[in-house]
Amino acid sequence: MSDIICVTARNLCDGDFLQQIEKIAAASPDRIILREKDLPESDYHVLAEEVINICRKYDTTLMLHYYWRTSIELDCKNIHLPLHILREISADEKGSFECIGVSCHSVDDAVEAQKLGANYITAGHIFATDCKKGLAPRGLDFLREVCKSVDIPVYAIGGISPNNIELVRECGAAGGCVMSGFMKCNAPLQYIRKFEKK
Repeated sequence: MSDIICVTARNLCDGDFLQQIEKIAAASPDRIILREKDLPESDYHVLAEEVINICRKYDTTLMLHYYWRTSIELDCKNIHLPLHILREISADEKGSFECIGVSCHSVDDAVEAQKLGANYITAGHIFATDCKKGLAPRGLDFLREVCKSVDIPVYAIGGISPNNIELVRECGAAGGCVMSGFMKCNAPLQYIRKFEKK
């Protein structure tokens, strides 16, 4: 099992998205977050059904994203949410999930997410990345502070690569999240191996 999370973005995928997901799921990342923020919920529901089936085949943990009602409908017990949605859902609704991940952008966000029941958080963006063009990265000192502020796993996001993953781990992070690297690589298993601890 890797400490690297794949975050999807089908618009970055050069080939067939579901074929790429199959290759990634077979490579056993820590989990896959099916992000696809541009899709309306009905289209996301259709895509999620297909990705759930692929991930089950490889016993790879899948986190659906944002559309928590769709996640409940599809009996997917894992959801990744922005903090503002976690604030809004009830204790009963949270109880539908075995794992809740939350995107955080400050120490206060991280502390609040933990109090609201998050099982892990993603913190970023840490390094410069094309996904956040023109936005200054928050950097390693920010990541270190977030990791110190909570007792749940923290995964760094934003510009994470095999070249800087050790810096992330040294800050206390449980691992890192990668988007474009996974969407563009032909051999996800070899790619994940580049992140292995030296």
